Amino acid sequence: MPMLSRGKHRNPSKGACFMEFASYLAGERWSDHPSCTHPLLAGLARLVNDHTSDAARPRLAELIPSVIGLTGDDPRLDARIALCAARAALPVVAHERQLAMAVSILSGEHVLAGLEGRPAGYLDERSRHALAQVPEAARWAYTFGRGVRISPKGFRRYAAPNTVQLAVRGIAQACVPDPDPLLRDLLADAIDDCWALLRPASGSDAASGAGSDAGTVTEPATVTAAAPAGVDPARWADACRLTGVSA
Repeated sequence: MPMLSRGKHRNPSKGACFMEFASYLAGERWSDHPSCTHPLLAGLARLVNDHTSDAARPRLAELIPSVIGLTGDDPRLDARIALCAARAALPVVAHERQLAMAVSILSGEHVLAGLEGRPAGYLDERSRHALAQVPEAARWAYTFGRGVRISPKGFRRYAAPNTVQLAVRGIAQACVPDPDPLLRDLLADAIDDCWALLRPASGSDAASGAGSDAGTVTEPATVTAAAPAGVDPARWADACRLTGVSA
């Protein structure tokens, strides 16, 4: 049965990656870089798709409608996506990558604090929890970051995409029994965090965990068997058939 696959495929009958199906559902040109999704979130989705095993990849299909329309120019989006990636990776990746992930958490929180008017040194509860699991890396990151400041523009352009790439690859290569659920949860959490920022009051029909407070851990985003709001029912049924998701 055709389903999500690695890499780029221009013919949906031969398989497609996560973002290509998103472009199809959104009614855009078939592409893994559709305009309907924030570029960094789309990059995270492509990486997760490509580093997930063939057996586990169909579960990612449930998240596809959640990324449609999830875009904007708010620089906090990049910081939140990078933070989700670093938090997920820090406890499980190899030691040399833990140091980079710990620095990424502190840098992302610094950028968010400036953008949201929070006190210097403020850490989200999830960031504190991730750092507490690897105290040695956390101590090193605090020492390394002392006096170092990064601008929102610099973080968005360089640090955020590098963090996402290192995090996904680190999780995929980590010495854990099964990295697939960790990768899926990372993508789902990033989707939820983005929806919470863009739709703080009402959330999104496509993401079950959206609309929550940014500091609250939510259930991973999922969609129902019926076509979510804003998605053409015929295209949704087509996507379900191709991915093996029960419509």
